[in-house]
Amino acid sequence: MSQETKWSQFGTLITVFFFWGFVAASNDILIPVFKESLHLSQVQSQMVSFAFYVAYTVGSLIYVALSGTRGDLLSRIGYKNGIAVGLIVSAIGTLLFYPAAQLASFPLFISGLFVVGLGFSLQQTAANTLAVVMGDPKTGSQRLSLAGGINNFGTTIGPLIVSIAIFGSVTGASTKADIQSIKTPYLILGLAFLIVALIFKLSKVPNKVNLATADEQLQGEAGTGEDIALGKKDLFPSPKSVRTSALQYPQLVMGMVAIFVYVGVEVSTASNLPEFMKKHLGTPTESIAPYVSLYWASMMIGRWTASLGAFNLAKGTRSVLRFLMPYIAFGVFILVNKLANHDVTPFYVYAIIILAIIAGDILSKGNPASQLLIFSCMGIIALLVGMLADGYVSVYAFISVGLCCSILWPAIYTLAIAGLGQHTNSGGTYLIMMIMGGGIISLLQGAVSDYVIGIQYSYIVGVACFAYLAYYAIRVKSILKAQGIDYDVKVSGGGH
Repeated sequence: MSQETKWSQFGTLITVFFFWGFVAASNDILIPVFKESLHLSQVQSQMVSFAFYVAYTVGSLIYVALSGTRGDLLSRIGYKNGIAVGLIVSAIGTLLFYPAAQLASFPLFISGLFVVGLGFSLQQTAANTLAVVMGDPKTGSQRLSLAGGINNFGTTIGPLIVSIAIFGSVTGASTKADIQSIKTPYLILGLAFLIVALIFKLSKVPNKVNLATADEQLQGEAGTGEDIALGKKDLFPSPKSVRTSALQYPQLVMGMVAIFVYVGVEVSTASNLPEFMKKHLGTPTESIAPYVSLYWASMMIGRWTASLGAFNLAKGTRSVLRFLMPYIAFGVFILVNKLANHDVTPFYVYAIIILAIIAGDILSKGNPASQLLIFSCMGIIALLVGMLADGYVSVYAFISVGLCCSILWPAIYTLAIAGLGQHTNSGGTYLIMMIMGGGIISLLQGAVSDYVIGIQYSYIVGVACFAYLAYYAIRVKSILKAQGIDYDVKVSGGGH
C-alpha cells in the first residue's frame, strides 16, 4: 500500500540538500581565487574539489567500518540523528577557515573542506534514503529530483554570496581577491549547520527506517511511531535469487562507476569553467561568478522539471507545468543575479537552450533508464560543441552540461539500488562513497589541461564520462529485467 508524502517532514529534510549545493558550488569560486592569490597551477587548484569529494569516500569507509562490528550505523543511531551528527562534523570543518585565512594556508583551507565533506557523507547516506522512502515508492525518484532542485538553489546562490564576500560585489567593484574575507561567510555557514542540527533533533523527521521483507509487507507488518515500514516489493523489487552482499548485484557495481563518472563530469565541468573563460575570453576572476551560478542553476532547472511526478497533479496541469517549471527556475537565477546588481542581459539567450531539457523530459516519460540514456547523449553533444566552437558559444555549451546532469543522480541512484532489498543501506553507502569522482575527475581534467591538450580540449574527459553513463543506461535495463524489475511498467503507474 502506497503512502502519502509528509511534506512538513520532507521540508525539514531538504534543508541539508541546500547546504550541500551551497558549499559545492562555492568551491568553484574558491578555486580561481586560491590559484591567483596562492600562485597555484590549474591541477593544484583542483585540489579544492579533490579534498572535498574524496572526503565522501573516506566518510563512507568510516561508516562501513563502524557498521561492520555492531551492525548498520544508521540503524543503530537513527537516520535523523545521523543527519544531526553529520551537520555538527561539517560545522567543525568550517571553523578551520578562520586560521586558514589568517595564515593564507592552502593546506588548512582544503583540510577544512575535507572535514565539511566528511559530515556531508553521513548526511547524504541518511538523507537520500529518507527522500526516497518518505512517500509513495513509485515517486521516490521524483522526490530525489525535488530535493536536488533545492540543492541546486543552494548551488545557484552560493557562488554569488561567496563572490560578494571576497570581491565586495559580484560585478567586480573590487578587483583584488581578499582571502581574509572568506572567514565570515564560512563561520556563518558553520553556525547555520549547528542551528539546523538542533532543528533536526527536535523535528518529526523519521529516525528509523524498516526495510521490511516482501513477505512481512504482504502480511501487513508495519513500523509504528517514527518508523517508516517499507516493502521491498514496492520500493526495492526483489530479485529472483537471494544474494549475501550488495556487491553481488551488477546493477550496483556498475552503478558505483556511474556515480563516480557522473559526479566527476558534473563537478569538473564547472570547476574548470573559470580557467577556460579566463584563457579564451579574458574574463577576470571577479566577473566569473554569474556564469558558474548559471551552470548550477541549470541543474536546478532540470530537477525542478523532473520533480513534477512527486506531486499528485492532474494530467493537464502537469503538462503545463512541464513547460512552465524550467522557466520559473530560470527566473530565480535571473532574480538573484539582479539582486546582486549584475547585468543579466547576456543570459536571456539561454532560455532557448532550456527547450532541450523539456524535450528530453518528454521523451524519457519518467523512466530512469531512458532519462539516463537521453541526457547522457545530450551531454556528449554539449561538450563536443564547447570543444569545437569558441567564445560565448563554447561557454554556454559547457554551461548547458548542467541541464544534462540535472536528473542523472536520481536516475542512477534509483537504478543502482533497485532489487537490493535488505542490502539497500549498504548499497547506498557504496554509492555515496563514489562521490569521490568529483575530486578525481576534476584533478584528471586539470592535469590533462596543464600537461596534455589545454583547457578547452581537456573536456574530452567529460565526453568519456557521459559515454559510460549511456552504456550503463542500456546495460542496466537488461540486468534489472533479468531480475524481474521492469521500470517501463513501474514508472507508468507513477503519475509521470
